[in-house]
Amino acid sequence: MPATQRLRNELFARLAGQGFRSIALEIDRVAALAADDYVRNGTGTLDTALSEGFSHGWGAMEGNRELLAWMREYNRTRPPQERLSLHGFDAPTENFSAPSPRRYLEHVRDYLGLDLDIAGLAGDDERWERTEAIMDAASSPGASPEAGRLRAAAEELLVALRAREREAPSREEWIRARTHLTAGLGLLRYHRQAAVPLERNERVTRLMAVRGALMAQNLLDLHAIEAPRGPMLVHSHNAHLRKSPGGMRVADLDMHWIGAGAIVASLLGDRYAFVAGGLGRAGALGVGDPAPDTFEGLLGARITTWGLAPVPSGARTRTDPVPQQSGYFPLDHATLDGADAVLFIADPDLVQLARA
Repeated sequence: MPATQRLRNELFARLAGQGFRSIALEIDRVAALAADDYVRNGTGTLDTALSEGFSHGWGAMEGNRELLAWMREYNRTRPPQERLSLHGFDAPTENFSAPSPRRYLEHVRDYLGLDLDIAGLAGDDERWERTEAIMDAASSPGASPEAGRLRAAAEELLVALRAREREAPSREEWIRARTHLTAGLGLLRYHRQAAVPLERNERVTRLMAVRGALMAQNLLDLHAIEAPRGPMLVHSHNAHLRKSPGGMRVADLDMHWIGAGAIVASLLGDRYAFVAGGLGRAGALGVGDPAPDTFEGLLGARITTWGLAPVPSGARTRTDPVPQQSGYFPLDHATLDGADAVLFIADPDLVQLARA
């Protein structure tokens, strides 16, 4: 939603003035390297950074274009240590598809200068990437003998990469290789889970759990990289970042899993803060005014445009928006459990007017 991205950009600009040096978005971590190269070093063009650096088609969103352009301008006159960086923390998957791990593992092989036939082990990319490979266990290559040999080769690459760490000529290139290897290993785990025969709800739930674990691994890696420079802002759906176990009900699916936020919060403690996002009304989404006794209703009584507020109590979950139609998942007790604050948008149209 444009208003959400606009507020994200504005908040990150303010936080940069308070010592934040990085932002992580819910996009493929490997793809985001291209966007980070642009904002930190001016590599390539803005259009290329948006087309290659964002997964899920989010490079077409105007708010992301504005974010990259602003970050590049901010970094232009600053020394490397003070430049802002942009990361993705998602796995390279979509809702019902996931790519072959081949190119990620080949990147590491080439970095290490090894003679290893990854393509021969992986086979045709299409057999990994088609929807059936994720949604139909019988069509998945994830449990095949070739996949087993590919996992063994990936583990060998991991050992070799770790052995190279201390003598690596470029720390940045070593981290880039490790990022590719993390993605490749994650895809092998994801495809292995897809090969388990389960009914549809359980299948999607297990895949969401694997994705959540991969997101958490990426966030912990990024925290280790960025913490010496300053705090990091993470922008994503509530379901991925909340501190309580995740959950989502969409159409006939009722999914519950341990999400990235719950995993990271358990390991980082008070170094991880979760600000839930809430919405009052949005005509473009078909979301009307919330009832006064809902979480959004209580927040709307205090906030007329947008703002940060303490977590409200003594309220109920609103039932008027249908998530699969509007795209909005109302605030509920599970989402707010452990939240440190709520960023509430009363009406996106009012936010746009306030910033005009």
